[in-house]
This record gives sequence, C-alpha cells and structure tokens, in this order.
Amino acid sequence: MKVIDHIEKAGNNALFSFEIVPPPRGRNVQDLTDIVKGLEPYNPSWIDVTAHPAGAYYNENPDGTIERKIFKKRPGTIGICGIIQNRFKIDTVAHLLTQGFTREETEDALIELNYLGIHNVLALRGDGLNYNKKVSANRSVNTYAIDLVNQIQDIKEGRFLDEISNARPLDFCMGVAGYPEKHFEAPNMKFDLQWLKKKVEAGADYVVTQMFFDTSKYINFVKQCREEGINVPIVPGLKVLKNMKQLTTIPRNFYIDFPDELVDEVTANPKHIEEIGVRWAIRQSEELLNFGVPSLHFYVMNDTESVKEVVKKFY
Repeated sequence: MKVIDHIEKAGNNALFSFEIVPPPRGRNVQDLTDIVKGLEPYNPSWIDVTAHPAGAYYNENPDGTIERKIFKKRPGTIGICGIIQNRFKIDTVAHLLTQGFTREETEDALIELNYLGIHNVLALRGDGLNYNKKVSANRSVNTYAIDLVNQIQDIKEGRFLDEISNARPLDFCMGVAGYPEKHFEAPNMKFDLQWLKKKVEAGADYVVTQMFFDTSKYINFVKQCREEGINVPIVPGLKVLKNMKQLTTIPRNFYIDFPDELVDEVTANPKHIEEIGVRWAIRQSEELLNFGVPSLHFYVMNDTESVKEVVKKFY
C-alpha cells in the first residue's frame, strides 16, 4: 500500500511508522533484519530507509603519497527496501536525494524500485556534500528538492529523460520534508512554507516533519500550512532523547531547539536521561494523537529499544 492509502484507511486509528539508517559499509544485512524484527511486533504501517551520497576522504599510502578516495558510507537503500518489503511484508519508503545523485541515477533508482514493487518515496535535497561530484556533459542534476519532486512527477506521468520504448507511467506515492522550526536556510517561516506549498502543488502527496521536541511547534506549523493552502497529511517526526551528548549534537545537526523544561530536567538528572527521554516522547505522542495526527513517525537511527518503550504504551 501507499503511505497515503495507509493514512486514509486508518481514519481515526493511530498509525506508527519508523525510519532506519542502512548499516555502515562492510556490515552485514543481519544488522538490519534484527532491527526490523524488533519493530515488527508494533505493526509499522511503513518503514523509511534513508539514503546517503558518497563521501570523500584522504588516504596516505606507504610511499608517502596521499590519495583521495570516494566511497559510499551507507550503501544499499533500494536493496534494503526490497528486503524489508518482500521478507517482512512491511511497506517501505525509499529516500531519494538531489545531493550526490544525477537525474539519470534518480530515474534508474525509480525504475528499479518499481521492479521491486516499492511505490513510496521521500524526495529530499539532502545534506551538503564534502566533495564536488563531477557530472559529465550528457548528465544532469537536480539542484533543489522541488526539482526532484518535478522529476518524480514526470515519471509518474510517463515522461522519462530519454525516450524509452513501451514506457509506462510509474505509480509512486511521494512525500516531502517539512520543518516546524523552519529550514535553517530559509529567511523566515513564510518563505519556507511558500516552497513547501510549491512541492505539494508539484505532486507531493504528504509531508513528514523534521524532529521536534516541543509539540506546540508542530501544531502551529500545521495551522500555518493550512492557512497557506497546504492541505495534504502532515506526519510528525519524533526522536527519543537518549544521552547527554544529544543535547548538543541534535541542535547542531538538525537545527532545532529543546524546550527549557526538558533541558532543565535532564541536566538536573543526567543519570536518568533515558527514562526522561522515553517519558517525554510518550507525552508528545499523547499530545499529538489528541491533536489528531495522521501517524507518528519515529526516527529510530538503528536504536530500537527506547522507541519500543514509547510505542508499546499505545498497544
């Protein structure tokens, strides 16, 4: 099923979905299947699998020369989606990025996903690259998420980059990202919402938000979206706070704020931060379900235990 179909079918019933990260380069797929097995008892409506462009690093050879190498740190998004969907019978959402991928590579990915029976994608610009990817003259790139949305919509309507004999439209449900505390590059929320509306008008079926720890920011974001004419489902993204380091790494990496109440509690009781994080996420989940969200989407980041502690409260 498509994400949008899960949401429509559920009605007022609570849905839960999860987002996982592919294992690092060189690790076994068993790492991933163990994660999915841990989540399976909680009946996920769908599981997102993140995508990661190649990274550059420098290697000093025995002869003293320095060699620049490029490799994928976390390969296998499409294959992982195929494993989850076909082995566990759980719908998957494959992340597609503009950063680090050409339009030709994106088209190939969509064709391969279609072969595997995967019909849900999330269109993202992605994080900036730490190297400049060379693009040959016969290839092209999507610069912004709206460009990627337009390309996916073209393929949904049967328009490919090059003429393909007997080509048919490919049927995808497309999600895009929303930012309750605005995208860090946007000058203000109004500007950010205008671009989100463009992505929806271009074909996005639903929005999934960046993580947030203040429920009121999500509620205000939804209200602002509706006022702007963005009427697709807006799925809230949640992360369970797990350790003290995350008080600095999460704001630095995701450009969000922690509520004063949460920061005060964990700094006063650092030994109990896991318990506090779970309790806070349960509170957020209750607030969001009472508000009437279409689903609760948890950023697992391959650490299932705290997420399971939250979700099991609703079973």
